[in-house]
Amino acid sequence: MSQLKDVKVLTAAALLVAIATVLSFFSVPVNEFIQIRFKFLPIAASGMLFGPAIGGIVGLLADITGYIVKPTGAFFPGYTISTMVSGIIFGAMLYKKKLTVPRVILTSLVYTVVVSLILNPINSMILYKTPLWVVLTEKLPATAVMFPINTCLLYFVLKALQSVPLFQDQYLKESHPS
Repeated sequence: MSQLKDVKVLTAAALLVAIATVLSFFSVPVNEFIQIRFKFLPIAASGMLFGPAIGGIVGLLADITGYIVKPTGAFFPGYTISTMVSGIIFGAMLYKKKLTVPRVILTSLVYTVVVSLILNPINSMILYKTPLWVVLTEKLPATAVMFPINTCLLYFVLKALQSVPLFQDQYLKESHPS
């Protein structure tokens, strides 16, 4: 957590919160049930660059900021926790690690199972009083379709991010070839 005293880290994390907040307003509809969303990408970047603690903080702040700027219903802390957990997952699995296709696939799989298939359905069940099996029945096909799309997005965005000078210095300084 000593990174929170580094102005460069705080500035980059704040930028990633702002980017995640703006991206939360956009989606690309595939059909009436499936949408491509981009909010997870800056949260993943924060985890990769600065670790699970800052990844979680960026996820937490991005969700709260998005709600403050443009509320889309009642605030439910369960979804905020899900977004925070996603930053922790990305940080735990990508921080100080070489970015490889198998690592990104595994990270995307863990993120998808934990957040999309466990936490978010539980949140929907609590919020909308819907049985869990109904929520999962609706969510599973969309999640299966989105998994390869989100995995590709994740890999290419994080790979591109490594070449940005501001982030490249941080990534190269922290990274090792494991």
